[in-house]
Amino acid sequence: MPVLTLIRHGQSQWNLENRFTGWWDADLTARGEEEARKGGELMTAAAIMPTYAFTSLQTRAIRTLWLGLQAMGRVWIPVEKHWRLNERHYGALTGLDKAETAQRHGADQVHIWRRSYDVPPPEMATDSPYALSADPRYAGINVPGTESLKLTLERVLPYWETTIRPVLNEGRNTMISAHGNSLRALVKHLFKVPDEVITGVEIPTGNPLVIELDPNLMPVSARYLDEDRAQAIPKLP
Repeated sequence: MPVLTLIRHGQSQWNLENRFTGWWDADLTARGEEEARKGGELMTAAAIMPTYAFTSLQTRAIRTLWLGLQAMGRVWIPVEKHWRLNERHYGALTGLDKAETAQRHGADQVHIWRRSYDVPPPEMATDSPYALSADPRYAGINVPGTESLKLTLERVLPYWETTIRPVLNEGRNTMISAHGNSLRALVKHLFKVPDEVITGVEIPTGNPLVIELDPNLMPVSARYLDEDRAQAIPKLP
């Protein structure tokens, strides 16, 4: 049976500053780098050796993957990067301090934007300093102006079906280094988590979530390798 390992990038600078990050390319902090290395060390200790990996186009996820693979001595395995694994786009909230945003718009409204399944934040203005239309990595891509978790799932799933599933079907142990919401979207799909439940599922930074899959790529077991920082895992479907 193939093994799928999901790892959320280590702490980023904007995580540390409590800012909405989304598609903005915040880098890892020193703590985030250490979390990434520890993730690789935990996978090595558990004898979970990926032979293929996927990540987003965002530096914090790419570097988390690379540092983890370096710790495993496996930087040579094939890696594919794609924007469909990017974090959820936080629209006009991008760059804002979360506490200040709650004071400005009200905690209830911000909670809806952050935690509802299908209500996106306001769209980012085209002249925002965080707009990415000129970023060369997104040339030819219609960068969203905002996203809900539902919209994030809708752009992650086609990549799962067309690109990631075929690799797993070959029996390859596969690692995905991505983000809180793009991984939450995959967890929702794999574990058949209801809409009203998935927004409460937390994925800790830098802690490998190891999922054993059956021949139909349905989860048969799941565990976090760092038990001290583990979060609740959805029930198996």
